Amino acid sequence: MDGEDTLEPDKDLDAAIYARTSSNSQRFGYSIDEQVRRCWELCENASWDVAFVFSDEAESGRDTERPEFQSMLKRARENLFDVVVFWKLDRFCRSLVDLVKTEEELDDLGVGLHSVTEFLDTTNPVGRFNFRNLASAAELESDLTSQRVKLGMYGLARERKWPNDHPPLGYEKNDDGTLRIDESERQLVYLIFRLYIQEHSMPQVAFLLNQRSKTTSRGDSWCRQSVGKVLRNKLYIGHYQIADFEANVEEYRILPDSVFEEATEARFRFKHAQAEMDNSRKQSKAERIVDEYRTYQDEESS
Repeated sequence: MDGEDTLEPDKDLDAAIYARTSSNSQRFGYSIDEQVRRCWELCENASWDVAFVFSDEAESGRDTERPEFQSMLKRARENLFDVVVFWKLDRFCRSLVDLVKTEEELDDLGVGLHSVTEFLDTTNPVGRFNFRNLASAAELESDLTSQRVKLGMYGLARERKWPNDHPPLGYEKNDDGTLRIDESERQLVYLIFRLYIQEHSMPQVAFLLNQRSKTTSRGDSWCRQSVGKVLRNKLYIGHYQIADFEANVEEYRILPDSVFEEATEARFRFKHAQAEMDNSRKQSKAERIVDEYRTYQDEESS
């Protein structure tokens, strides 16, 4: 039974219609026009005024980063409608986690959700209760997925394997998932650390690397962020950490501890200097307060 068959409106609302198609779904007749027509029909039966129509055509429902979906959220934040109506849940959000997050934001804004073809309607108490059950199931699904990912990552880490196809600069991935040092990139890692120890500036190091036609492991130009990523990576001193697993793996070492520590000390020099300055200011302020209080006491006693 369609959700529209059980609709029992209790007040006039301003509605926004949301429709979406992907390239595959169009073959099965889930056209934008048909979705909008069904949603508009429901709104008329409910005496809801349609204020907006948002439609993403040939857009994946994998996440919520869709142009018209984001426009819909923007208008919701401006309090321009009371309920979002869509033909089917998978046209709105494919991920239960995305659905729950979106509903929470819309609920905070006083905006409900209503599906034409499913029992999803957060504009009334029973619908909100049912949605909370759905949200609990989504949270459980998310927790279980996270747990499975962590277990998988931990298993890889125990075998000293790298979890993706993009190991850090200086390494290549073996067929069994472990790493081996790339000799040409090893020299580039050394160069980056030496340049930073000399220059004390990530942008300057990036400039010098680009000037020498050096690129990142993915073939990109160097920038402050990519230099910083290299300087912070403890894998270069054999400290392997994936998920909650940590170990010292000497065969992954590229740098001696002394070079890594010297670069780290240079990176934190500003923080240390700022901390010393702040402490000095606090001490000066405290001394000034004591002096003022003593002056006050002297004036009172005289």
